Amino acid sequence: MNVSLPEEDVEQQIKLQPQKIAQKQKHLGFHKIFLLALADTVNPCALAVFILFLIGIMSYNPGKEKRVLFAGAAFVSAVYICYFIYGLIIVKFWQMVQTLSAIRLAIYKILGVVAIALGLLHFKDFFYYKPGGFATEMPMGWRGKVKKMMLGITSTRGAFLMGAFVTIFLMPCTMGPYLIAGGILSPLELIKTIPWLLIYNLVFVLPLYGIVLVVYFGFKKVEDISGWKERNIRRLHLIVGFIMLFIGLGIILRWI
Repeated sequence: MNVSLPEEDVEQQIKLQPQKIAQKQKHLGFHKIFLLALADTVNPCALAVFILFLIGIMSYNPGKEKRVLFAGAAFVSAVYICYFIYGLIIVKFWQMVQTLSAIRLAIYKILGVVAIALGLLHFKDFFYYKPGGFATEMPMGWRGKVKKMMLGITSTRGAFLMGAFVTIFLMPCTMGPYLIAGGILSPLELIKTIPWLLIYNLVFVLPLYGIVLVVYFGFKKVEDISGWKERNIRRLHLIVGFIMLFIGLGIILRWI
């Protein structure tokens, strides 16, 4: 014998679902967001673009470490601000999608599948590396243009503007984890996602600030950092792959 709930009760359950998810995320959300940000942090794509920038700014300012410091900080700050704005847009997009009650409950599973797919793509780059991998690195057709723009930067103001502009070129290879994070945060009110997005992007850019300081104080040359990245690029893809696979399986199997 089938017993159906009154229509009013069904509507009430649908309305309460985002609140239930939000309550769950309040307790379990931090490590998901942190791991996704960590995956973005070790992404070779962002490191490659930033190293190109440093090579360009130092070639125009030889021996002027303070100018390099300010320009580097301006570039990274612009990336931070722009990615924060993109985060708000991503969260709003997911919130709009979730207004369709028929697919609302499937969104979380979809995020898990996307995370697993990204993880597998990074595993592919570990075993069969080819520059410009789909969804894992900047497309090869864009690299020459980005390099040309980077080598033309001569000032702190130019560095800030370039940092803002270059985020467009970083999207194909860094937005995967960010899209998933936005989906996880979407049941929260937009205003309540701000601290999460600030934390996510702080984790994302901290290594870039660290590279600026390492170069400024003379601990390493930009060429040394570039060489390290090239030598370890497969391992970086492997790390990102494991993180994304863990998050994807955790979402689908409700481990996290």
